[in-house]
Amino acid sequence: MAACAAVWTSMGLTLRLTRVLPDCHACVLSNFRNRANNLTNPHTRASFDSFRTINRHLQTSTGLHHNEETGDSETPGEVVNVVYINRSGQRIPVKAKVGDNVLYLAHKHGIELEGACEASLACSTCQVYVSAAHFDKLPEPDEREDDMLDMAPMLQENSRLGCQIILTPELDGIELTLPKVTRNFYVDGHVPKPH
Repeated sequence: MAACAAVWTSMGLTLRLTRVLPDCHACVLSNFRNRANNLTNPHTRASFDSFRTINRHLQTSTGLHHNEETGDSETPGEVVNVVYINRSGQRIPVKAKVGDNVLYLAHKHGIELEGACEASLACSTCQVYVSAAHFDKLPEPDEREDDMLDMAPMLQENSRLGCQIILTPELDGIELTLPKVTRNFYVDGHVPKPH
């Protein structure tokens, strides 16, 4: 038998679940409990008593989601306009927020920027070509990003990994062109060698 109580609070849901052994004489567990009650060893009885009632507490909080359609919480300084240019040359304008990651922003809007390693700097599938007007406004790539870019097909001087570009107000109007091809080593036949 289980009893459950849920309480809504301003921050979310608190759930308390208590499981108690049934109190009937036909139940196997009840027979087990009766035998445990007859035991003289206090350690055995204590361990059985702790088994009898189990409390579980679960607390969740409500997530705050940004409403893109209305833009109620946006101020002009928080909005960054980004234009993705896909492989067929189509321009896809996107409104983003300061602090957004270019790779995740593309995924959110259905733009085919792969990101096979999920931004762990282990591939170059999120390579983008950054517009000349904005390339110098980006921070210098670190050594790991440079190493991954060295393996990218169709590398250009303005290539960067989308997972490493975090949007700032200075990047408003940035244009990011997706290369015609990418190469995912683990899918395209590369067999990693042990270190």
